[in-house]
Amino acid sequence: MFPVTSRDEMRGLLGDTDIFGQPNELAAILDYTARPIWRGLMQRLLKIPGYVSLFQAAYPEVPPDQLGFQHAANALAAYEIATFTFEDSPFDRYLRGDLGALAPAAKRGALLFYGEAGCASCHSGGLLTDQQFHNLAVPQVGDGKGREQPFDLGRARETGNDCDRYAFRTPPLRNVALTGPWMHDGAFTTLEATLRHHLNPTAGLLNYDPQQLAAVLRGACQEQPDLLAAILKYRSPAASEQAQLSAAELQDLLAFLDALTAPSALDLSRTIPASVPSGLPVGGNVQDPSPVQASAGGPPLTP
Repeated sequence: MFPVTSRDEMRGLLGDTDIFGQPNELAAILDYTARPIWRGLMQRLLKIPGYVSLFQAAYPEVPPDQLGFQHAANALAAYEIATFTFEDSPFDRYLRGDLGALAPAAKRGALLFYGEAGCASCHSGGLLTDQQFHNLAVPQVGDGKGREQPFDLGRARETGNDCDRYAFRTPPLRNVALTGPWMHDGAFTTLEATLRHHLNPTAGLLNYDPQQLAAVLRGACQEQPDLLAAILKYRSPAASEQAQLSAAELQDLLAFLDALTAPSALDLSRTIPASVPSGLPVGGNVQDPSPVQASAGGPPLTP
């Protein structure tokens, strides 16, 4: 429900026009007033007969004049669950009893993940995330948000607590080999570099090399000494930084992370509808000029 209220993510800026050249009435609504934005979105949706029919099918007990954006959000969530729940990774098959689904290296990596490497202290549960917020001293790429710029305070922007400064939520690891670049701001372009940062976050921050970023982003890396000091001041302790892993063990961990990839997630073209009730165009092909890699020497990933 909240990305639609963000100017940068979806809502747009004052003076913007929509795809038909009409004024964007949602951009004229004051910031931090979510309810009027949600009402405006529902007014847009309910002007389109095709969406009215879909809402009636999904919520037959709710009259159209009582529909709110929470109904649209719940419908979106149901679609995401049905479409993007993948349970055919080698790790899933292994857990269901197919003991040959994991290669030996991936099995060794799993033992490290749930043991000596300490990964499961945060990446726990079915989605491999504790859903909590941690400051792992991730290099900052970008200007941050709001009046705190150039400091990106992360969770603290919402809570106001100093202990939440520069903290971001633990990401789920399912299909993690397909979801680079990694960390909340894409600071690392290989999984191997990401793992190495977990093992020594302080060194990872202080020795970060922006050259790994796409050329257009290198200048956005924030390396001011006062910012680095502030990030380290509030850094969260992590079990992984206690681990002393060999190069071979690091490769085993990467093999386990790769075993979290579901074959059904490799091609999502089936999720693109032929049309939508609004009549707006759908589909197309997004070209990535510099695909990320799972490890420093691995092949490009093209999900």
